[in-house]
Amino acid sequence: MVSARSHGGAARSRAGHSGPAPSSCRHGGEVVVVVDGAPLMVVDCAGTVVEWSIEAERLLDLPAEEAVGRSAARIMVHAADNAGSTLRMTGDFTVRALPRADASMVWAVYQTPKPADADERAKAAARFRMLGAVREHVGRSLDVVATCRELVETVVPDFVGVAAVDVVDAVVRGEEPPLGPLRSDVPLRRAAFCPKEYEEWQTHPLGDIRPLPFPSPYGQALADLKPRVVSLGPDVPWLRTDPRRAKSVGEAGVHTLIAAPLTVRGTVLGLLSLYRTGRTSAFDDEEVKLALELASHTAWCIENARRYIREHTIAATLQRRLLPPHPSGQTAMETAHLYAPGDQGGGAWFDTFSLSGARTALVVGEVAGQGIYAATTMGQLRTVVHTLAALDLEPDELLARLSDTAARLAEERAALPPGDPLHRQALQASCVYAVYDPLALTYTFACADHPTPVIVRSGAVVDLPDVPTGPALGGPEGSPFAATTVDVAEGSVLALFTKALLPATRSGAPGDDEAQVRDALGDIDRPLQDLCDQVLYRLHDVPPAGDAVLLLARSHEFPVDQVAEWSLESDPSAAHAAREATERRLRRWGVDEETTFAANLIVSELVTNGLRYGTGPLRLRLIMGSTTLTCEVHDGSATAPRLRHAKTLDEGGRGLFLISQFARNWGTRYLRDGKIVWTELALPSRRGR
Repeated sequence: MVSARSHGGAARSRAGHSGPAPSSCRHGGEVVVVVDGAPLMVVDCAGTVVEWSIEAERLLDLPAEEAVGRSAARIMVHAADNAGSTLRMTGDFTVRALPRADASMVWAVYQTPKPADADERAKAAARFRMLGAVREHVGRSLDVVATCRELVETVVPDFVGVAAVDVVDAVVRGEEPPLGPLRSDVPLRRAAFCPKEYEEWQTHPLGDIRPLPFPSPYGQALADLKPRVVSLGPDVPWLRTDPRRAKSVGEAGVHTLIAAPLTVRGTVLGLLSLYRTGRTSAFDDEEVKLALELASHTAWCIENARRYIREHTIAATLQRRLLPPHPSGQTAMETAHLYAPGDQGGGAWFDTFSLSGARTALVVGEVAGQGIYAATTMGQLRTVVHTLAALDLEPDELLARLSDTAARLAEERAALPPGDPLHRQALQASCVYAVYDPLALTYTFACADHPTPVIVRSGAVVDLPDVPTGPALGGPEGSPFAATTVDVAEGSVLALFTKALLPATRSGAPGDDEAQVRDALGDIDRPLQDLCDQVLYRLHDVPPAGDAVLLLARSHEFPVDQVAEWSLESDPSAAHAAREATERRLRRWGVDEETTFAANLIVSELVTNGLRYGTGPLRLRLIMGSTTLTCEVHDGSATAPRLRHAKTLDEGGRGLFLISQFARNWGTRYLRDGKIVWTELALPSRRGR
């Protein structure tokens, strides 16, 4: 048959397979002569040879340098004149010159088929089917052990009676395979064995890790990376040194072994062992070639699985390092979390951290995708959340700025070269951010394309916050987010979670997601970590596809005896009154003299600034936490204080500078009726109050 011209290296292809005699046709002004899909020569419309294959060189004893550019008619007529109308060449190829009425020539080049009996044809068909079955069934999973199991289950019993695969142990964990030749002390793991009824025959049980026996065909195949085809019997020297293996071989009726190394680019992944048993024939040359093809295909499948495992391990490790190991302890809140990684996840995260005024921030988010890219993007967004939260932004404003960051990250992806894998992955991310205020017993929420939080009180009473869900992070520019504040009762449990926590099948009715989580929580008076596990047990019979994250928080009222608040007059005496009130309260709380001195100085400066630059009314509040003392001064002005370095002769301007030297942290929080300037002082460890 004749095909259209195939550019590139096709003209240098070898034509060595039997097939139907070719014919000729014209396509694009050129005639391509093909034998069984392999082109021998290309002749243009002027009858000139423009491409000359390796097989044509052999058939006509004419190198390409002499053939290309010459008249194809002269070449073929010369060949026909030398041997009549038919020129028989070596390799059972025939070149026939057929004259046409217009005195031009038509050329046909074909291979004379060899006579083959039915058994040979059946064997060839069986080998072809086996190769196709292995290519179809082996490598469907990105798991090293599963790939090895797929191979042995495919070749037994149609090709061999027994099959085993041993893999370098480091490869199973995704590590880089060693370069060949393999040292005799490198441990290999028995990854697959078939059939099951011969498992007792194994001298190397499944999952066992040990070096291969030396000297033996197995060790030699990995020592020089050359396959071994060995006849087995009681008189084989290397078997006599291993009585247990010799006994097993005899009991199984094994008579022939192929030990083929599994290699990729000079690295050693493992060893494939194929055994013929019983009355089956020994391996012939074609079957040995087939075994090597099976080993090569399996090696590449194992390498793909190893690379996936390695990347997945790196991504999982990176994600674990980016997630908080333990949620930070809070005075008025206890938390627990559940994180169940999925095969299709890698970008989910959660966090809890303290805010000013004894408040606590809780966040759960997710970046679509898997692998290193999802984990690194998750880390970037988590860091931005911490940075924005430190500015005391409201949840809706925080998500709006976080969305701007996600949009910039998406633009950076789009600007990458088209060949970069990250260029083809759109950035999709969701997030829910909540702030708990234990002094007011409220939660304030904002959502960006994320499941709505659930609040459960004792008696299975459920509060479903009416939280408007905004667009996904990085959505259309300027898309607004809304914040919702709800009151909570003492002991209520808040649940934040990712979509993967929910079962795959659900009714789709409004509030159905929340109902599933509520029902799974059950008795909320149990320890929070028990509740986390119970939710997973009740919602999932199989591991979730994506990263399932559940963050639970039980709210408590802040101890009233650890908070003190005073209203101050808007006159110069307010600073003195604030210092006296602060000193009395700190003495009652048992605060040390050094911290009391710093607190008095800070309170004096904050009240003085409020009197000078703010508007009334003024309020002072002290909050005694477990590790920090918070001083807050509220005034009715929205003007923010600014830290500056006063000059040598300046009489003022040093207040905030002094505060920054004494306080561990300070900032400004804006309210509807003004602002709060706050500071935090670290408390030395105390044995008691």
